[in-house]
Amino acid sequence: MATRETTVNEKARLFRSYHEGLLVLPNAWDSCSAAMIERAGASAIGTSSAAVSWALGRPDGEQLDREAMAAAVHRIAHAVDVPVTADVEGGYGAAPRDVAATVEAVVAAGAAGINLEDSPGPAGSPLHSPDAQAERIAAARAAAARAGAPDLVVNARTDVFFHQVGDPAGRLDEVVARAGRYAEAGADCLFVPGLLDLDLLRTLTAAVPIPVNAGSFFAGGPTVAMLAEAGVRRVSVGTALAGAAYTAALRAAEAFLKNGDLDATAGSLSPLDLDGAMRRPAAG
Repeated sequence: MATRETTVNEKARLFRSYHEGLLVLPNAWDSCSAAMIERAGASAIGTSSAAVSWALGRPDGEQLDREAMAAAVHRIAHAVDVPVTADVEGGYGAAPRDVAATVEAVVAAGAAGINLEDSPGPAGSPLHSPDAQAERIAAARAAAARAGAPDLVVNARTDVFFHQVGDPAGRLDEVVARAGRYAEAGADCLFVPGLLDLDLLRTLTAAVPIPVNAGSFFAGGPTVAMLAEAGVRRVSVGTALAGAAYTAALRAAEAFLKNGDLDATAGSLSPLDLDGAMRRPAAG
């Protein structure tokens, strides 16, 4: 069990150990959402870069810079005791040195892991080549060691399915090839957003040398149990919890404006509950 006094690398080592079984990883976007996820019983928390951006008034897609994202990671990591892994999008720059600077910033912020994409831009942009992304992953690995967190968990995200790159018939082979190259460069696990076909996931998890992360992003999709049966070892939810929270706010506001009552907020946590979750010792 981690505590506020546990070092970043000790948290990274603990987080790494969770990948030996099935890791269910809810995603937070600010200090209070992280505190609520920890209270719910999560053993670790991921950040959602999109939801962090929304909370700070910006759209998704590296519309925040490295400093703003690292500051958000710091607030989240220091609101909870469990390990936090940071979604750093594409690393805030294409060059390996850019990725290294980002890793150093989020390790200093308290992150025990990172999620690093091989997509350099919006949908339709070509992905980084496998070799170029491998160089970026190796730079992340070296930067983590320099920053005092050699056990930082590097989750290599490939957007082959998410951005529908290439011939559909060849996408799985492309992911398998990239997974091997990324693992050689130091990636600890593989994230393939957009891939929820259970048969394809079974094939993928049997073919790659590192644990596979799948995203359970919407109601009606594969359950954690179904993904685990397909060999997935890490399940995250991306923006799903943030979407639920903002939808609840929208529905309650609509009801209040229409009916003049707050019946839609029945069962909500009290201000004292929420305030208590934020009353933690000052973080360094």
